[in-house]
Amino acid sequence: MKSDTNVKLPLAFILYALAALVVAQFILFFNSDSLAAGQFRIPDIWMGAHFLLLGYAVMIAMGAMYQLVPVAFLTPIWSQKLGYLQFIITAVGITLFSILLGMKPADAIYGGILAITGIILFIFQMTKTILKQKEKSMMTYFVLAAITSFFLTVGAGFLLAWNIAYGGIGSHNTILYTHILLGITGWFTLLIFGFSYKLVPMFSLSHGYSLKWMKKAFFTYVTGLLLVISSLWLSFIYLETVGWFFLFLGFVYFVLDVKEILIKRIKKKLDKPFIFSLVAILNGLMLHFLALVLHLLSVNDAAVWSWLLFLYIMCWIIFSILGYLYKIVPFLWWTHKYADKIGKEKVPTLKEMINERFSVVLFLLFAGSVIGLTSGALLQIGVAVLIFPRFISSYLTSLCLNYCADFM
Repeated sequence: MKSDTNVKLPLAFILYALAALVVAQFILFFNSDSLAAGQFRIPDIWMGAHFLLLGYAVMIAMGAMYQLVPVAFLTPIWSQKLGYLQFIITAVGITLFSILLGMKPADAIYGGILAITGIILFIFQMTKTILKQKEKSMMTYFVLAAITSFFLTVGAGFLLAWNIAYGGIGSHNTILYTHILLGITGWFTLLIFGFSYKLVPMFSLSHGYSLKWMKKAFFTYVTGLLLVISSLWLSFIYLETVGWFFLFLGFVYFVLDVKEILIKRIKKKLDKPFIFSLVAILNGLMLHFLALVLHLLSVNDAAVWSWLLFLYIMCWIIFSILGYLYKIVPFLWWTHKYADKIGKEKVPTLKEMINERFSVVLFLLFAGSVIGLTSGALLQIGVAVLIFPRFISSYLTSLCLNYCADFM
């Protein structure tokens, strides 16, 4: 994972993201009564959701890409100075945008403009960097497709903010659903797919795998995404059915590749935090299948789909990120603090910087809390909705403290 990027750059994104993650969970906790009632489209929930998805997941993805893109594509970041400027603009923009969504939605567009400016700088940075790659691979196309989806997600988000402030642009619900699909399945899922093809072999020490499903996974999943979005604008139900099937099938192809990689691994005993990322892949597969089944059964209950979206974000996207972070963050800090001291003095190993036993407890608590919260809300058990968000908030606070302990 050696990279010419100054580790302070990705770490800046990651540390901001961890703070945003805790803030998001506390906001959702204090609005647990709204969650229990299935009321997701209210200002406080918008604020918590955007701290979670923009402040945490997007900033984590950006920080990880500043570290991983040079490694994966064998090309240096186009401009690290631009990276620091982009971090400041994006962090301020996301913070302002999320707060305004909760307190004064009509003015959120102004924070949104600042956040969009930072995101566009990031997209420009990554596009310039990736296009310098001499030989393109399927991983290149995964990342470029994810970045394209990110750009379109931001565009749809701007239209939503404009509609809230001034109104008059198309169907608000259609734009909203497009915004969600492009963000969680286009940007996040395609990005996780792409970098998993690099990280899974790296963390499992695998060799000799074929990746024979990789191309099918890419084209099938992207086709499914385009079909579902097209069905929203054309109101063609059969197009949507085929789209959900293709999304599920594309995920299956990805899982088949991961399975082969793990079969060909040299490292028989996998690190526990990495196992959680693999569990997240199974979660994602089951949730794609559940979405297909719900569509085939014509389940149109908004509360059911809202909670499916919540599970998709938490059990697939957030779980994947947390699992990989347990490997990436200690490495970045170890490189920053000890790389120049190798051979001169005794330095700790990466294993010594991670409390794996503690990580198991934290991840199990997190998984149990998410399931408990969802079950309690769907079954209208008020006590569960009150208790389990507290566990999630406590877990994430402990997790952040654990990361900070690694930095000492």
